[in-house]
Amino acid sequence: MKKAIIGKKIGMTQLFAEDGRVIPVTVVSAGPCVVVQKKDTDNDGYESVQLGFEDIPERKATKPQKGHFAKAGAPLKRHLKEFRLENTADMNVGDVITAEVFAEGDKVDVTGISKGKGYAGVVKRYGNAKLRATHGTGPVHRSIGSVGANSDPSRIFKGKKMAGHMGAEQVTVQNLDIVKVDAENNILVIKGAIPGPKGGLVYVKNSVKAGV
Repeated sequence: MKKAIIGKKIGMTQLFAEDGRVIPVTVVSAGPCVVVQKKDTDNDGYESVQLGFEDIPERKATKPQKGHFAKAGAPLKRHLKEFRLENTADMNVGDVITAEVFAEGDKVDVTGISKGKGYAGVVKRYGNAKLRATHGTGPVHRSIGSVGANSDPSRIFKGKKMAGHMGAEQVTVQNLDIVKVDAENNILVIKGAIPGPKGGLVYVKNSVKAGV
């Protein structure tokens, strides 16, 4: 059964296994999430549910947002995300999803927005080698070097790895293990690192590689 939840990254720590091994883990505050909308094959051509996460005061919601949540009879939420799940037929608008949907040992994929690094050159951004620091290279030993001929094609192809904005993009880390589930506090403890800064929004769902 496919499962999914929205959460926030709290930070990283470590746990000790029974055999004494140190396990690096990321702590995620997962849910509770409310089913705000349900789509089906007859009306929308596919099945999915829209989950809402984190309460907001009414004064911070727009009129369209208020109407959307009023139609669902659900409290106002800051974040919305649609998930295609296999068991959408068993779910109803207003249902609450907590961290209990996952269990220790589950394999999950975690999606988040990576930390922004600002404007970066090719050495930092893509790991390009530096130019040699002697014989006339000058003050540009971290530059990209030649990017193409001026006769043919007389342009730079799209996708050329050049300097630019680094980070702040959607990243998914696959096939991570859930080490611990604290249902009382809606906490998921996931082995390894996940994208984003502390307090960053993350989406946790079943791993697409779990059966591989």
